[in-house]
Amino acid sequence: MSASERRGQILQRLQVDGYVEAKVLSLELGVDTSTIRRDLDTLVRAGQAERTHGGARPTTGASSEIPYAVKETERRREKVAIACLAAQKVTDGQTIILDSGSTTYQVALELRHKADLTIITNDLRIGKYMATIPGIRLLVTGGELLGSVFTLVGERAVDFLSDYSADWAFLGADAIDPIAGITNTNTLEVPLKRAIISAAAHTAVVTDSSKFGQRALAKVAAINEIDIILTDTGLPSDQAEWFGDKVARASVTGD
Repeated sequence: MSASERRGQILQRLQVDGYVEAKVLSLELGVDTSTIRRDLDTLVRAGQAERTHGGARPTTGASSEIPYAVKETERRREKVAIACLAAQKVTDGQTIILDSGSTTYQVALELRHKADLTIITNDLRIGKYMATIPGIRLLVTGGELLGSVFTLVGERAVDFLSDYSADWAFLGADAIDPIAGITNTNTLEVPLKRAIISAAAHTAVVTDSSKFGQRALAKVAAINEIDIILTDTGLPSDQAEWFGDKVARASVTGD
C-alpha cells in the first residue's frame, strides 16, 4: 500500500469514526507507529485533521473531500495514461472546461502540447499551471474556495459557466456505477459539475478504475448524460461492458 493510499484510508476512518488512534492504525495497516504519525502530520498540514494525544480527530468544519496532499500521488500512472487518452480528443483551437481534480490536472499537463486553446476551469492549481503556457486563453470561474482541494464552487461559479460554450468538458468523479451513475462525495460541487456538463458539447469523465462499481453521496449525472468515460485497463473488460460503448480504457505504462 502506498503512502497516499494509506492516508486516504486514515482520512476515511476519521470521517466515519470521528477519531483514530496511532497504535491501532499501526496494527491494522501493517506499518510502525512513526509512519502513522507522519501520515497524521500530513493530514494536519492539509487541514483535514487535528492531532490529539495518541491519535487524531477531524478538523472542525473540514470538507469531506480527500485533499490534494493525499490525491496527487495516488494512482499516478493510471492518471497519466487517462490524461493522454483525453488529450487525443482535443484539437487545436478548441474551448475546453477542466473540472477540479487530480486527474483533470494531469489532463491539463497533457494539453500543453495543443495550440490556441481556451481553457475554463474551477481549479486554482490548473489555473496556475495554465497561466504559464504560452498561447493559452485562460478563464477561471469565481466562487468560494474549498481550500484543501483548490476548488471553486457556489452560485457565482455556476453563473459564470452559463455564459460560455465549450467543445469538451473533462469531468472528475468520486464514484461510477451503471445504475447510480456519476456520483460525488461533496454535495457542494454537484451544481457546478452539472453546469460544466450543460456548457459543453461533449463531456468526458476522467477517472481511474478504482472508482467503478461504487456509489458516493450525491448524484451528478446519469451515464447516458455523459459522452464517454475515460479510465485505465485496471477495469476488466467484462465490467466495462456494463456501460455499453461509453468506456475507453487507457493502457498503463509498465503493465
